[in-house]
Amino acid sequence: MYDRIGHMSTAAASETLDTLTIGRRIRALRTARGLTLDDLAGTVGRAPSQLSMIETGKREPKLSQLQAIARALGVSIDALLENEPLDERSAIEVALERAMSGQTFASLGIPPFRIAKSVPTEALRAMLALHGEIDRLRDERAATPEEARRANVELRDLMRRQDNHFEDLEQKASEILAAIAHPGGPLTQRAASEIAAYLGFTLHYASDLPQTTRSVADLSNGRLYLSSQVSAKGDARTAVLQALSSRILGHAEPRSYAEFLRQRVETNYLTGALLIPEAHVVPVLKDAKQRRAISIEDLRDAYSVSYETAAHRFTNLATRHLDIPVHFLKVHESGTITKAYENDDVNFPTDRLGAIEGQMCCRRWTSRVVFDEDDRFNPYYQYTDTGNGTYWCTARVEASSEGLHSVSVGVRFDDTRWFVGRDTPNRGISTHSVEVCCRRAPADLEARWRDNSWPNVKTPRTLLATLPTGAFPGVDTTDVYEFLEAHAPS
Repeated sequence: MYDRIGHMSTAAASETLDTLTIGRRIRALRTARGLTLDDLAGTVGRAPSQLSMIETGKREPKLSQLQAIARALGVSIDALLENEPLDERSAIEVALERAMSGQTFASLGIPPFRIAKSVPTEALRAMLALHGEIDRLRDERAATPEEARRANVELRDLMRRQDNHFEDLEQKASEILAAIAHPGGPLTQRAASEIAAYLGFTLHYASDLPQTTRSVADLSNGRLYLSSQVSAKGDARTAVLQALSSRILGHAEPRSYAEFLRQRVETNYLTGALLIPEAHVVPVLKDAKQRRAISIEDLRDAYSVSYETAAHRFTNLATRHLDIPVHFLKVHESGTITKAYENDDVNFPTDRLGAIEGQMCCRRWTSRVVFDEDDRFNPYYQYTDTGNGTYWCTARVEASSEGLHSVSVGVRFDDTRWFVGRDTPNRGISTHSVEVCCRRAPADLEARWRDNSWPNVKTPRTLLATLPTGAFPGVDTTDVYEFLEAHAPS
């Protein structure tokens, strides 16, 4: 059952958990009757050392031994085979024994030890608490920038395989909209409130919502709290729907950063599917394709959503329903890529893990060039020649709490004929992903300044630290609990 250095073998672990419970139950019944180990051993005709091995879970008792022990203790054999320990002390001992058989103790080089009767219950509780805290810290350390990049790569691969179309989420959106008898078209604020009521929530707007949250759900009282202050570009419907989407999807506390990221993508996807219903918008898009007049701006205006929401939603539907592969980019004004998706073979810059997020977008790509445009009212279009063919993109600049961002959607040259803006004269050349391109300054500038300059870099704090930690990364749970305590109905 144990190897030569005292660690429990994997094969024996599950079996031992049952013997632990049985052993603790026998010990609890024996001590409750005032019997010593010698007393019980004499009654059943076994050596005290053998009974000790059974009580500590190190030996699995035979059926005949259990029958003899049950008779000696005056109980049925079923009483010894119940799943739950008899008392708190037994439960704590079993929990600690299970912890000792796990990876945390093994990784720390701590061999399993005998839990003596003389060890205070408080000490066992402290050991269990320390074990739980070590596990929590290990999970937090896993959410490093490298782990986040790996999670992003895996999720983007999944999105690419499915053409960024999630059938189960589309079905969920359809069911919810049918439940409130939504007729199609733009989702109104009243309809968002009806969805909340259908799910058993009342909406409450508070001026003291915790700064690290967009909304807080009080699940015990069916109350959804949102900020009473909506930003100039904010959409009150989106905050409601994002909060409700997690409830619709049955999200639980994420166990890893990858799961946290997947939940965020699912929440945003379902929100988009509610705001722009698939059954209603697909005929609209097909008609626009037939007229060679597809426009992200038209989609935005028709459903009263942000340009980014319209762009995201288009990527969900373009390949599946219009047979058009696409790519999407969100780029900060500093040039850093913050969001990306592609299934049209475009080559974006990546790190060694294959992550696009966090990389510098080419200065000659549409997503960067658009920042130099004075006209922020009309969309910017551009053809860009790359080492992997020519692509056409439409882009806009939008403001956010982190500064300006550009949002762009692009397609291969052959698919440009379906879009408004295909007649643009704007041209660019980008080979950023395969050679130096704009990543290195022109030779004359470099020769003049390389040895005569020393910039003081404005380092993003996320570059030097791990990602936000906690059950819900980036959320101050103390603030949340204090907020709920203050606002809960008396």
